[in-house]
Amino acid sequence: MPTITAFKSSPDRGMGLARDMPVRWAFEEVGQPYDVRLVSFTEMKEPPHLRVNPFGQIPTYEDGELATFESGAIVFHIAESHSGLLPTDKIARANAISWMFAALNTVEPPIVERDYVKYFEEGKSWQGERFTMVDERIRNRLDQLAAWFGGANWLVGTFSAADILMIHALRRLEGSGILEDYPTFRDYIARGTERPAYKRAFEAQYAVFSRSSSSD
Repeated sequence: MPTITAFKSSPDRGMGLARDMPVRWAFEEVGQPYDVRLVSFTEMKEPPHLRVNPFGQIPTYEDGELATFESGAIVFHIAESHSGLLPTDKIARANAISWMFAALNTVEPPIVERDYVKYFEEGKSWQGERFTMVDERIRNRLDQLAAWFGGANWLVGTFSAADILMIHALRRLEGSGILEDYPTFRDYIARGTERPAYKRAFEAQYAVFSRSSSSD
């Protein structure tokens, strides 16, 4: 049974934003049981974990002799190893893979940078100016994505691994006020988070937060 790592005490406080979430979601979509090894921030920087992820982050993935890291790579491995998360048609499959990379490399970076400004530049004289600059970059990406998306339900016609990664990225904007201007993406997120597999993954991740909170 594959084993992934996740935060023993997640900084997202049970919001489903930690990076093991898309991996859990992918497992649930394909019906693959998995184990989770919880690690502390100290354990993430120790040699056993660094041998799998040299950057000391989560999640990692181990299954027999296979050990890998990066949530996008793990989701891709799950999608390649099981049916249901990548189209069988050659062109549609290539498009889905392109959108997986776009979610991580094009849409998500300015969103993550916004989190950095919010939490690590608080109280700095330039924080307001940085928010304006980063939010402009985010809106530019969302405008481009919305223009392409149109009235579609999913990125490549049917639900795929690309939607797992894109919805996870867009959810990081919840509470920022930006999504209020993009009903297309609010509806898109709602479709994804209403899927039974998403709910199971969220409940599993939230249970970790609940246990860690009750033990504090």
